Amino acid sequence: MAHRVQDHQQRPGPGAQAAVLTAQPNDLRQRLLDSLLCGAIAGAVAKTAIAPLDLSSNRFSAKEALRLLYCTYMKDGFLSLWRGNSATMVRVIPYAAIQFCSHDQYKNLLGAHYGFQGKALPPLPRFLAGSLAGTTAAMLTYPLDMVRARMAVTAREMYSNIVHVFVRISQEEGFKTLYRGFTPAILGVIPYSGISFFTYESLKKLHTEKTKRPQPYPHERMAFGACAGLIGQSASYPLDVVRRRMQTAGVTGSRYVTILGTMRHIVTTEGVVRGLYKGLSMNWVKGPIAVGVSFSTFDLAQDMMNKFHGAGYFPH
Repeated sequence: MAHRVQDHQQRPGPGAQAAVLTAQPNDLRQRLLDSLLCGAIAGAVAKTAIAPLDLSSNRFSAKEALRLLYCTYMKDGFLSLWRGNSATMVRVIPYAAIQFCSHDQYKNLLGAHYGFQGKALPPLPRFLAGSLAGTTAAMLTYPLDMVRARMAVTAREMYSNIVHVFVRISQEEGFKTLYRGFTPAILGVIPYSGISFFTYESLKKLHTEKTKRPQPYPHERMAFGACAGLIGQSASYPLDVVRRRMQTAGVTGSRYVTILGTMRHIVTTEGVVRGLYKGLSMNWVKGPIAVGVSFSTFDLAQDMMNKFHGAGYFPH
């Protein structure tokens, strides 16, 4: 009889069980919303930081790029260096939000699968989490990237806004055109995102082991992110060139249909270095800055969000 009374006292009632069941989905929903928000902030801050360098992205030497930035500043003022940045946010914010949020989810799933829940993942799952995160974000936001690329090579009079680009491409060239260049984009995202996240997470893990500090300082995060961006950009750049050529083929009049055909044409007409790696030097400047800022901003935003929740500013 005593055992029955004890079991009855220890066993939670229906109300407590329901509270536990509803708390788990609510916690998951809150984590998803936090990751999406922090990812969006990270993407916006990073893109704003390198927006002036995007103005000179079609210049393939640092000297020409600096001259263009100086002339733009002298002619139109300081804020002109961020012209068009708000339109770029339409693509960057959802991509970054989805990428960082899905990376957190893939880390949790792979950690549970490999028995490393709440711990640093082994090398292969660490790379897979980054690759899957980039692939997920690219699949869901690729038409926005296609539209941005199309607007960059056409006269302003041709398209009035982003919606107009979607409508005209769909009507005149077919809906499939919005996904032209998708395959090289995914093939480029897999190594870029995988290597970037892998390098960043690996450097943070190594830092913790060497310094015994649980978290690196902000400037250390920036340095780790810069290394990640530099390595990831170098590994995936040729496929990024192929993707851009295929995206703008309908406007430039070129016939780029397949990845190998596009790559062969570029190498034949322009050479390997001048063709597949054209503009890489500028991306070695932009990439490390963008990735360093985005990764460190995401981590800091998450830390701040956790403190807000702990202090009771935001309801769970």
